[in-house]
Amino acid sequence: MTAATLSYARSTGRPRRLVLDGWVIGTVAALLLVGLVMVASASIGVAERETGSAFFYFERQLMFVGMGLVAAMLALAIPTTLWEKYSMVLLGVAIALLVLVLVPGIGHEVNGSRRWVRLGLMNFQASELARVLLLTYVASYAVRRADELRSDFKGFIKPVAVLGGAAVLLLLEPDFGAATVLLATGIVVLFLAGARLTHLLVPVVLGVAGMGALAVTSSYRLRRLIAFRNPWEDPFDSGFQLVQSLIAIGRGEWFGVGLGSSVQKLFYLPEAHTDFVFAVLAEEFGFVGVVVVMALFALLAGRALAISRNAARAGLQFQSYVAASIGVWLGLQAFVNIGVNMGLLPTKGLTLPLLSYGGSSMLVTLAWLGVLLRVHHETQTTGRAAVSREERRP
Repeated sequence: MTAATLSYARSTGRPRRLVLDGWVIGTVAALLLVGLVMVASASIGVAERETGSAFFYFERQLMFVGMGLVAAMLALAIPTTLWEKYSMVLLGVAIALLVLVLVPGIGHEVNGSRRWVRLGLMNFQASELARVLLLTYVASYAVRRADELRSDFKGFIKPVAVLGGAAVLLLLEPDFGAATVLLATGIVVLFLAGARLTHLLVPVVLGVAGMGALAVTSSYRLRRLIAFRNPWEDPFDSGFQLVQSLIAIGRGEWFGVGLGSSVQKLFYLPEAHTDFVFAVLAEEFGFVGVVVVMALFALLAGRALAISRNAARAGLQFQSYVAASIGVWLGLQAFVNIGVNMGLLPTKGLTLPLLSYGGSSMLVTLAWLGVLLRVHHETQTTGRAAVSREERRP
């Protein structure tokens, strides 16, 4: 296993090694670099038109990355035992954030959705942080009520009810995509914690049925579903966004048209530097660029799951579930965003982690990756991990 090590001092003055996972750091660095390049390229036209500065969004994204790296270092410095100890407080903060954003005068509305709170330099999307805090609570519950979760349906349904309540608040914004990712990630974590498969089927069936009912009873969501099935039927209205995305991806062919040479980003493809930055990447770097980016996301999600497995072997159950939730969330959100761009899934309004323009997503994602690095450090430096490694040696 590749790892980079640094040294820092304990409060007693004795040196202690800080063990950082090189795979996570290298993959995140590569994705951030690709993201900065693509935001600069995809936003150059709209930034010039809206602000008069061609690199306005690139400069802000660079600022968000810097802030996110600071948040990651702060998260790395916090022992995970504190996250576990105050999980109920974090749950309360998560619910408060989701309620607060719905309050008129506090929640900021953009494109018909009330998801943001104005915070000076940026509009902060409350659901980004709330999802992390909710999944932290789920991980803590899976440790505190392990026996009840595995043996009793009531023990299983309690965290599902919490996730369901949060999903309802997300749907009121509305944020259908965030609600779906939250529920799916939470269910996977509970499954990894030992919940019975028969118990899992109940919320899965109810959730799918409920989401389907919401989709067909809302004219807005129904139009999206119809456009997803056949965007070419109405290419200038409901199917416009997906049609432009597919044109961009198709133009890329094997090796792309070259960095900066995308045509679709020039006022054809809406949200080119946010939700549909992947389509611009496919147009400019082609199939090869798409494969590289997808491989990086797969590597990052896989490494998070490997860290989760190592933490479980070291006896760090809470840390294991947190790392697993990070891996599942990153992989699932990347899959949904890429699927939307390629016309495989209905439009969800989810960003591509570490690549799409946006301060909230960048801050929360990098901070949570800091927690992942903290889990790796604690796994490698605990005595139980050392014993586990010795036992696995031939």
